[in-house]
Amino acid sequence: MVNGDGAHEHTEETDSKQDGNGEADGGEESNEQEVIVIQDTGFTVKIQAPGTEPFDLQVSPQEMVQEIHQVLMDREDTCHRTCFSLQLDGNVLDNFAELKSIEGLQEGSVLKVVEEPYTVREARIHVRHIRDLLKSLDPSDAYNGVDCNSLSFLSIFTDGDLGETGKRKKKGNEMEQIDCTPPEHILPGSKERPLVPLQPQNKDWKPMQCLKVLTMSGWNPPPGNRKMHGDLMYLYIVTVEERHVSVTASTRGFYLNQSTTYTFNPKPANPSFLSHSLVELLSQISPAFKKNFTALQKKRVQRHPFERIATPFQVYSWTAPQVDHAMDCVRAEDAYTSRLGYEEHIPGQTRDWNEELQTTRELPRKNLPERLLRERAIFKVHSDFAAAATRGAMAVIDGNVMAINPGEETRMQMFIWNNIFFSLGFDVRDHYRELGGDAAAHAAPTNDLNGVRAYSGVDVEGLYTLGTVVVDYRGYRVTAQSIIPGILEREQEQSVIYGSIDFGKTVVSHGKYLELLEKTSRPLKVQRHSVLNEKNDTVELCSSVECKGIIGNDGRHYILDLLRTFPPDLNFLPVDGVELSPECQRLGFPAKACADYIKVTYLLFMKMAALQLMQHKANRDSNKTDTPAITETSETLTESKNGECKGPLEGKELEESIPGLAQAKELAETLVAEDGSSIDPKSREVVLNACKAVGSISDTAFDIRFNPDIFSPGVRFPEESADDIQKQKQLLKDAAAFLVSCQVPTLVRHHDHVKLPDEGLCVAKVMKAQVRIGITELITRCAKHIFKTYLQGVELSALSAAVSHFLNCFLSSFPDAVAHLPPDELVSRRKNRKRRNRVPGGGDNTAWASLTPSELWKNIASEAQMTAPSLYRMVIITFLRLCFLKRCEYNFDSRHKPAFTEEDILNIFPVVKHVNPKATDAFHFFQSGQAKVQQGFLKEGCELINEALNLFNNVYGAMHVEICSCLRLLARLNYILGDHPEALSNQQKAVLMSERVLGIEHPNTIQEYMHLALYCFANNQLSTALKLLYRARYLMLLICGEDHPEMALLDSNIGLVLHGVMEYDLSLRFLENALTINTKYHGPRSLKVALSHHLVARVYESKAEFRSALQHEKEGYTIYKNQMGEAHEKTKESSEYLKYLTQQAVALQRTMNEIYKNGSNASIMPLKFTAPSMATILDQLNIINGIIFIPLSPKDLENLKAEVQRRQQLQELGKGEEPAEDRSLELEDKIPID
Repeated sequence: MVNGDGAHEHTEETDSKQDGNGEADGGEESNEQEVIVIQDTGFTVKIQAPGTEPFDLQVSPQEMVQEIHQVLMDREDTCHRTCFSLQLDGNVLDNFAELKSIEGLQEGSVLKVVEEPYTVREARIHVRHIRDLLKSLDPSDAYNGVDCNSLSFLSIFTDGDLGETGKRKKKGNEMEQIDCTPPEHILPGSKERPLVPLQPQNKDWKPMQCLKVLTMSGWNPPPGNRKMHGDLMYLYIVTVEERHVSVTASTRGFYLNQSTTYTFNPKPANPSFLSHSLVELLSQISPAFKKNFTALQKKRVQRHPFERIATPFQVYSWTAPQVDHAMDCVRAEDAYTSRLGYEEHIPGQTRDWNEELQTTRELPRKNLPERLLRERAIFKVHSDFAAAATRGAMAVIDGNVMAINPGEETRMQMFIWNNIFFSLGFDVRDHYRELGGDAAAHAAPTNDLNGVRAYSGVDVEGLYTLGTVVVDYRGYRVTAQSIIPGILEREQEQSVIYGSIDFGKTVVSHGKYLELLEKTSRPLKVQRHSVLNEKNDTVELCSSVECKGIIGNDGRHYILDLLRTFPPDLNFLPVDGVELSPECQRLGFPAKACADYIKVTYLLFMKMAALQLMQHKANRDSNKTDTPAITETSETLTESKNGECKGPLEGKELEESIPGLAQAKELAETLVAEDGSSIDPKSREVVLNACKAVGSISDTAFDIRFNPDIFSPGVRFPEESADDIQKQKQLLKDAAAFLVSCQVPTLVRHHDHVKLPDEGLCVAKVMKAQVRIGITELITRCAKHIFKTYLQGVELSALSAAVSHFLNCFLSSFPDAVAHLPPDELVSRRKNRKRRNRVPGGGDNTAWASLTPSELWKNIASEAQMTAPSLYRMVIITFLRLCFLKRCEYNFDSRHKPAFTEEDILNIFPVVKHVNPKATDAFHFFQSGQAKVQQGFLKEGCELINEALNLFNNVYGAMHVEICSCLRLLARLNYILGDHPEALSNQQKAVLMSERVLGIEHPNTIQEYMHLALYCFANNQLSTALKLLYRARYLMLLICGEDHPEMALLDSNIGLVLHGVMEYDLSLRFLENALTINTKYHGPRSLKVALSHHLVARVYESKAEFRSALQHEKEGYTIYKNQMGEAHEKTKESSEYLKYLTQQAVALQRTMNEIYKNGSNASIMPLKFTAPSMATILDQLNIINGIIFIPLSPKDLENLKAEVQRRQQLQELGKGEEPAEDRSLELEDKIPID
């Protein structure tokens, strides 16, 4: 593989940065060989199935026989078969064997599909599969959020697949064929926000009815005498022709019997057809079934595979059309068996989740194929566990699971279902009384999950975490965990051998746990420390005291309660005697942002070491003139350590202003990379001083770690470690100060991309626009918190009424929102009072009905700590996305009737948080590819990203958010390298995957639509490009509203494409809106505003309105001149264009004067009214989307090569732990990257 070694170097660097132990997996050669193993060439086999022509199938040696089964069950001509074996020369192939292990299987081998006898299990699988085929175009499962189905609408806007059909489509050069008019609600300034277009109706989804009814017969199960004749079960079917039939599923296949609704007669009907497949039987008895089923399968296989594959985790939609409830035997059976847990209670049917989760972690991981197998197994078990935990949590809250402590108050109850332990997020034992009671107990499970994610990510052999899923449903937070073997048979006090069960009063430690946790301390930046227990003995820990260690009956070392894995943010933790700066208290920002703090501190450490080295050198050379400057600089660096943050740009300026600093830094890096033995005393002193200055725990290398127990109430530290504790407190204070003085401002600057303007008035405007977005988010979060407690008191029968009442109070202009209580005839007079508290949390079940709009807004204002805002209109859609609504239009302005009724609330879905297992090798390849691209090696980068894509597919299957990122980057690289069709194909997959895995209106999906539109334009598919951009704008309007900085980019794209198809007036509407938004968010002197002025000027030029064009271009020229100087290329370009416009304006005026003077006799010079060329428009589109092609002269290329070689030599010298950000070339700004 090309660049295998380069990839490996990068892997080593990444590993050493992440794990801190510097150990990369295997050697360079092995890595190359491993990759080749994965790319092992495929071969072709011939498949011979009954009733069809033999066909060829491309297979890979790594595939299992089972995967060929799946392919056959998906193919149009063999999809109706489920119960068969594959035979090679009469030998049955093992389903779980890899193809390379099968003797005699080679290129051209013939595999026979042989029908096998059914069992009850196989017959059920067959019926379920037929039902799935019949419903394959029906989106109802996606709307209902079941079986990992989700929505995708891309094909509606692209008229099918862009790949092959794209090449056959008309090139779009005939402009009149393109309908460019957008729907009214998409135009700038439109106040309408219809919900119906969010889910456009696909004409393919119109149901093609194959059967009226397919359901289990009431005669099931077969009586004993029929079982001995081979009867497995009975089905009841009504065909489209209204024929009612009863079907027997037997071991040999399916046939009609003579039973009716009221009489049981299992004998075969006359004429008797016995078919191995239910589809073949139904095709014989119903012509309509035969015709429609064939048509349905044709449509099914024409759909893009990404529209059909199940996602790894369930994605829910927040709107849906009102659909009729159809009869569905499989859904009905699921509801009464596995879905409510009966099946899971049967011995042998239950999965031991803990054993599965831990066994997969113990799989070997010495080489790439082993690691891929291990990570695939971990990912599969995790996604299954998340699905089971979600089902269980919903069943618990709906009251369908018996508590294991039924005698206790409902808030304290715990549950076990399907080998998963469930607990509720309430403060039942006053653990969190000091920290906020139930609110703190509600936040704790998420922090615990973050701890589980962190320890799982480090993945230390021998240390185990529990499978953990946090589910929010109907106002309750449920934590679902796998069960440690033996934990339920003993008290917690006996089980815990490490940590504390009472917040630090009694603390115990254990040698093995210290050894295991020590391995995690460097990557997690956790400081090993000592605390005092209740007897004042010193106990050593390598985690927070909260973290508990329990050895299970299986001998594994488990850690749990990881909620304090990371240190607290002092900005949100008032501690007696600890003074924080007023700025910190005013701008506190809750974040676990130590990673960035450590990167910045590391850069500081390097610069300090470098400056001191220069000081020594200067003293040695007796060059006194340079010394004061260096001293001053080191003072400023020390200041920046105490909270003042230098931006990255200022850091570079500093480097340029001090001669020789870059070389000194390189020397410092080599010093730090050494083990300390061969360094001379002076240099060692330099490193020691730099370590002290930044708070490193080591004297010879940069190593910052935090003590998670600092400031924890109830934790006491030994006297002898007082100095260390003081240093650790200071480190935490520095991190807190860094958050508010550097991290948050940098975040704001990063989202702004451009230096803020200087005028006070303009700054105020920009900040006001940004504050508006922040307030929207704040109000929505406050409303969500209130909604959570509001729902807890609602019983199931009043749920839709309660949700619609809350929405009316929150969003409707109707001042007297009145709740609709259930009608009296449905309320039982003899209600059993004891059952009223079955809902966890209990309380008054009708209290929700008394909520009024003014009371709700008062509560929101109080939670947000601000006056009741008039900005509430902005949050409508943002909040509605938390609910599941009927897809229709809502009038929020009416003061005479409420916007919502209970009929509008269709369903309520859980919000699920879980661990996301990573594909580590694929991730390393992906990072290496990105690094290569940033260095300008696009082809090598492309190969590495392709390799990453293969590995991601190997671990995650076809659908995953990381595969989506991979496809997006590949598409961009294809585009840059000039392969536009390939870019289109990859980006189409990225859009489909983003819709399916993240959601149809997720911000990433909107961006993917924009990228796809650009590639469509480059492929001359202009009308498709416009449709995609209109879709992106509609989604953006719905989710963020028009007043959002990202809308400017979208409108610039739309305006440019419309300019290209000569729709000048429409184009101006979008481009002028983009100009307004850019000016508002970035200030009138921003470079984005200059570009916007230029784009508007181009359209005015095309319209021959030269005066307006000149006006806009002058504005742009002024900005370029002030920001970049006269000599800059952009300023010169703008100046040239101004001259051209002036000439055109003068020529036009002359012509007009000539006409006025001489009338019809005037001799008119032909004016140049040029339509914009597609190439020019494409160049402009590239620029606004951040893709800039820089033409390099041969001399530039030579310099570039020399610079790259110099960097590579430096890397070989061993640039140990320098963060990747500092290592990217200056070239970074010039090479187009994502």
